[in-house]
Amino acid sequence: MNERRPVRVDDRFLELLDAQLGEERGLDGQPTATDFLLVDLPPIAEMFATGFDDLMMPIPGRSDYRAVLSVGSLVPRILITGHLGDDGSVTLLSVRIDFEAGW
Repeated sequence: MNERRPVRVDDRFLELLDAQLGEERGLDGQPTATDFLLVDLPPIAEMFATGFDDLMMPIPGRSDYRAVLSVGSLVPRILITGHLGDDGSVTLLSVRIDFEAGW
């Protein structure tokens, strides 16, 4: 059984999220950054918390970096990268949302 790791988000993660979603819902119902944080991020954060060692390694030879490619409830596709710190916690560093599957 994998250990449960604390998960937090880096300031840069939030900047990237705000640049992609923003504070206002789109005319076609696109979610806000807050919507994403409340709905789509928790299950992904749980993957980092409970299954870090089983996630894909985006940088060969760097087992301290892992990534999740997932579908969300609000956005079509999400790629999130996290880093395992010396203290055992995971910091989510980047988020990329693919809107091509559209609303």
